[in-house]
Amino acid sequence: MSVIKVKEYFKSFGIENKVIELEQSSATVELAAEAIGCEQERIAKTLSFLVGDKGILVVVAGDARIDNRKYREEFHEKAKMISSEEVEKIIGHAPGGVCPFGINENIEVYLDISMKRFSTVYPAAGSGNSAIQLDIAELEKYSNSKKWVDVCKGWTVN
Repeated sequence: MSVIKVKEYFKSFGIENKVIELEQSSATVELAAEAIGCEQERIAKTLSFLVGDKGILVVVAGDARIDNRKYREEFHEKAKMISSEEVEKIIGHAPGGVCPFGINENIEVYLDISMKRFSTVYPAAGSGNSAIQLDIAELEKYSNSKKWVDVCKGWTVN
């Protein structure tokens, strides 16, 4: 189970106990916000794309959507999401639990600036009923992100 993989990953940092396992599903932004008791914007959703034949992750705020023009400018090709049938094999987590922790090797992680307006966010933790609360510096550190990007639209500064 992927949540176990994520807890093992966090064990090396001594924060495996911060992983929240929920009774109900947190597989969508709406369900996660309801289960955790926070605003939907603060759910850090992890989107998986193919750039060439390589998988990447882009972590964005819950109210943000990929802006195709900005994405193309950043990655030099059209946004192509990994199919739900392929995501676990390529990334290491199944749909609903995709997160930037405990992932397969050579997967680059990018953080979208839409999350910078929050002190803390809630990304998934490897399963469709898990999450972890992290501040922005922790998210940056534990995700081993390559860099911050601006590839979204639809969100507003609070």
